[in-house]
Amino acid sequence: MGTRKKVHTFVRVKPTDDFAHEMIKYGDDNKSIDIHLKKDTRRGVVNNQQTDWSFKLDGVLHNASQDLVYETVAKDVVAQALDGYNGTIMCYGQTGAGKTYTMTGTTENYKHRGILPRALQQVFRMIEERPTHAITVRVSYLEIYNESLFDLLSTLPYVGPSVTPMTIVENPQGVFIKGLSVHLTSQEEDAFSLLFEGETNRIIASHTMNKNSSRSHCIFTIYVEAHSRTLSDEKYITSKINLVDLAGSERLGKSGSEGRVLKEATYINKSLSFLEQAIVALGDQKREHIPFRQCKLTHALKDSLGGNCNMVLLTNIYGEAAQLEETLSSLRFASRMKLVTTEPAINEKYDAERMVKNLEKELALLKQELAIHDSLANRTLVNYDPMDEIQIAEINSQVRRYLEGTLDEIDIINLRQIQEVFNQFRVVLSQQEQEVESALRRKYTLIDKNDFAAISAVQKAGLVDVDGHLVGEPDGQGFGLGVTPFSAKPGKKSKSKKTFKEQLSSSARKEGASSPVSGKELDVSTSKTQLTPSSKEGDVKDMTIRERETSSIEPLPSDSPKEELRPPRPSTPPPKPVAFEDFKNERGSEINRIFKENKSILNERRKRASETTQRINAIKREMDVTKEALNFQKSLREKQGEYENKGLMIIDEEEFLLILKLKDLKKQYRTEYQDLRDLRAEIQYCQHLVDQCRHRLLTEFDIWYNESFFIPEDLQVALKPGGSIRPGMVPVSRIMSLGEDAQDKFSQLQQVLLPEGPDSVAFYNAKVKTEQKHNYLKTMMGLQQAHRK
Repeated sequence: MGTRKKVHTFVRVKPTDDFAHEMIKYGDDNKSIDIHLKKDTRRGVVNNQQTDWSFKLDGVLHNASQDLVYETVAKDVVAQALDGYNGTIMCYGQTGAGKTYTMTGTTENYKHRGILPRALQQVFRMIEERPTHAITVRVSYLEIYNESLFDLLSTLPYVGPSVTPMTIVENPQGVFIKGLSVHLTSQEEDAFSLLFEGETNRIIASHTMNKNSSRSHCIFTIYVEAHSRTLSDEKYITSKINLVDLAGSERLGKSGSEGRVLKEATYINKSLSFLEQAIVALGDQKREHIPFRQCKLTHALKDSLGGNCNMVLLTNIYGEAAQLEETLSSLRFASRMKLVTTEPAINEKYDAERMVKNLEKELALLKQELAIHDSLANRTLVNYDPMDEIQIAEINSQVRRYLEGTLDEIDIINLRQIQEVFNQFRVVLSQQEQEVESALRRKYTLIDKNDFAAISAVQKAGLVDVDGHLVGEPDGQGFGLGVTPFSAKPGKKSKSKKTFKEQLSSSARKEGASSPVSGKELDVSTSKTQLTPSSKEGDVKDMTIRERETSSIEPLPSDSPKEELRPPRPSTPPPKPVAFEDFKNERGSEINRIFKENKSILNERRKRASETTQRINAIKREMDVTKEALNFQKSLREKQGEYENKGLMIIDEEEFLLILKLKDLKKQYRTEYQDLRDLRAEIQYCQHLVDQCRHRLLTEFDIWYNESFFIPEDLQVALKPGGSIRPGMVPVSRIMSLGEDAQDKFSQLQQVLLPEGPDSVAFYNAKVKTEQKHNYLKTMMGLQQAHRK
């Protein structure tokens, strides 16, 4: 276990023109801050009001740049994260004090970036400096708004919609958010893109204290996993860095919040109060219970507040006299947080694949050592390796000869050979069972004796007489069970031949209302009644006839290749319904075919679900009838008097049959109900595929329609197959002005003349890509609304 250490706390003062020099003083060591208030003369001569406060912290950052803040607060925490230590950096303070600026910074200027982008940059720089380790980085972005959890990266196209709401789950490994998407990032630019994507989805509002006030708590988490490339040790280290941007506490009288903003402020102040209660409880060594579950914020940060991590609190305050009460409150929170202790330790896990390889290597060494001992003891016949196919086949041959009687006994060599002998006994037994069953199936069609619906269908088909005796033709020693073969009936060759299964299914379909097994293929069990040898000659003839018909219908391939002639472009665009039909037959034929196939599969699953539901309802009705008959038999037995023999209740045969029938019906009901649940899951998945295909078909049609009828003909050359522009890559409005190519010039100029150097390339590239994506989404939404109108 790691050693216990205090939480580091820092204070950052927001620069202002109206700084209260008379009330706020800094210590010479730059680690203390003193606050002095003048006494209120209106309280009279006797006034015990406290006027002086002094707070001792780990550092005071006044007029500090973003570089200095990161070097002081976060650099060591991020560096230790790659060694396996968890880290948490939290920004706390009143609204408008600069928490979001400290944590995220501004995306317009590279120099003004905050702790978050700098931490990502440091992680990837340190990965480049460690070539001996394979390090993977994943990120997630969580928002807590009005005591509800939201995924800020759920708007990405490859993140599917969540069916169930996100919940906080605890396990022995720690606390994690179930349903939160975690994204793998292989390079710095991808991580910045995810950060900017999440920042655009944050909820902000405006009031008198702050124009862009964060209305939610946000937790950006960086997950690091490092495997050694040089050592074969199965251990590897994992860590995570929680970067927490809390929403600002605010006085409603100063902020002037109303309506929705007032409700948000209530939730924010409530969660921050619960956070302070948890901090106070953590600072008290005598407290046994820590109230983590009072709100979602403290519950999500349970393993970060006083847990297994390096924790740093950065308190943002105002330096103005009008905000002195909130400043005192923030500094009190920082002093309480300084009393909290954490116990950082390296997070080590075991790689199962490497562990298996190491165990295999150790096993081989032990086998070699055993072989040396056996050779010294003259035991050369002992083999510790697994048996190969030749040895297993030899044991199988010995087992067969032993069962046939040609071999008197099987020689025992070692324990592995004994186990293999028993395995081969099982194999031979199962093979004999399969051979017997296949021989019966070739000669007879089997039916369950307890299947009342199938027996009634057989009676209607004329295969069983009234007394229940089966009819058939003599086979020399007795009566074979089954129907008379069709070859023995003269004058009926022109009629279509039906096998017994077809007759059985057709007759069972007629009784679909009362039979739960109509149209279903019958299974084989140990208690079967043999009915009829089924002739397969008619089936083979029908199959050959169908093959000839299908082969004759197949079209012959054409020798001359078809030349694609482009029709002349119409002067006015055709109506969209007409163009949509042409699109489905030409360019969108493939996606239209996939859409139709998925839709047919969906309809087939729905049809099967409907049939299964009907069967379940029929079984339920039959169960109710059987239960009523069973209750009637029980009441009749109670009236006539019950009989017991040696403590066992004696029932008549009719009641016993009803009990067996009810048991079989319940088993059928459970089986059908499980099938129905599986079908419903398949229907939901197929419906999702159909919706995806429909959306893609409509989207590609809109792109094709715009490019085919609204782009000038002189620019159509670039859109042809093999051209420089792929269909749908550029919006129509941009294609009109492709000659200027201003965006490409700007990108090239940006790559060459970036003032901050090469480190800022990934930052600016991610920012530009994020802005282009959101502009494209806004344009597409505008086009869709215009089409709807």
